[in-house]
Amino acid sequence: MQHFISAYGYFGLFLVTVLSSACLPIPSEVAFGLAGAFCTTAFTVHPQFNVVTVIVVGSVGEVLGSIIAYELGRYAGRAIVDRYGKYLLLSHHDLDASEVWFEKYGTPSVLFGRLVPVVRALISLPAGLAEMKRLRFFVLTTVGSVVWAILLTELGYHAGKNQYFVKYFHSAQYPIAALIVLVLAAGVWHRWRSMKKPPRHARPRR
Repeated sequence: MQHFISAYGYFGLFLVTVLSSACLPIPSEVAFGLAGAFCTTAFTVHPQFNVVTVIVVGSVGEVLGSIIAYELGRYAGRAIVDRYGKYLLLSHHDLDASEVWFEKYGTPSVLFGRLVPVVRALISLPAGLAEMKRLRFFVLTTVGSVVWAILLTELGYHAGKNQYFVKYFHSAQYPIAALIVLVLAAGVWHRWRSMKKPPRHARPRR
């Protein structure tokens, strides 16, 4: 992720945020954190990033990806999971969880769901399935995406300004990378197992 964003700059950040919000298993948290750190002089990135631009570009990408997921949910529904879920590591179980969240909290779930890891990447699909009004969805998604972008970018920025954190990051980057690989492997395993579970609407009622 660090190499991709440093190599492709704002376009790389934009692409990652679009794909992440369109339900692909890509961590936008890491993307915003790194982009925020790249706004400092601690990381050699040319051209150096700007905090405001990172927030704007990332937010636009998040909103665009959410709109794509919303429209897919509205017109394709669960068929998109049936056909492409195994390639996206997206299961009916994941969609069930996001639908439960949407049913429990209603319209505000779109706003607050954008601030919750994992849920934020899926909440647009049930909003589309429920045929939530487009303007309302757009406004709530935009607000949630901007708040998320500001929080993660600022965290990355202040971490990048901390010389002790940067020194630790550079000296421990290989152990950190190994830990991330293990976490991702565990996540993929969990996703693969959850894809075998029958969807909520297909389970026998007691």
